[in-house]
Amino acid sequence: MKDWPKLLFFTCIVRPLVLIILGLNIRHRQHLPATGPAIVVANHNSHLDTLVLMSLFPLAQLQRLRPVAAADYFMANPLLAWFATRVIGIIPIERKNRDGHHDPLAPVQAALEQGDIIIIFPEGTRGQPERMQKFKSGVIHLAKAHATAPIIPVFLHGLGKSLPKGEGLLVPFFCDVFVGPALYWQGDRTLLMQQLEQQMEALASEQGHAAWD
Repeated sequence: MKDWPKLLFFTCIVRPLVLIILGLNIRHRQHLPATGPAIVVANHNSHLDTLVLMSLFPLAQLQRLRPVAAADYFMANPLLAWFATRVIGIIPIERKNRDGHHDPLAPVQAALEQGDIIIIFPEGTRGQPERMQKFKSGVIHLAKAHATAPIIPVFLHGLGKSLPKGEGLLVPFFCDVFVGPALYWQGDRTLLMQQLEQQMEALASEQGHAAWD
């Protein structure tokens, strides 16, 4: 089975870590998509964000979960590239369109077309713990091109303290995951961005936290 490295990693390492060490508080799990294509949108403070989000889905869906990640970071050396693509299953994209002649989101578009569930962090990079930055517009382009795909907002809290940017030591810290109801493209990019921001703010307020920096 070609996906055995991913299945083994999530079964033996990620799920025990999430369930035992982190002890997640998950609210509204029922809003997670059962099938693709779908776009999961979350804030980003830690490398744990991707692993935690993927652990929320049944193991049978692992092969359809595709986190979007920066090629310049995760494809920097052969070992990291193998782990990121074969075990995590990332879609590597260029954060800077150097020649201006290609669409950096084309691989993400292709994954949605084949029915995958995309995990995207529209802030573009990991920020300071528990401080959300304004979302970039890439998620809007994806939504416009795939109008029937649900957009699922997810607010993560505490993971930036468990494994902050630049740190290699995991610190046990109780973390929250709040999942919002699906949004859909309705023909207005400004409206969708406002709805997405409002949803994230509402999810953050359930935890008593202000969403935006």
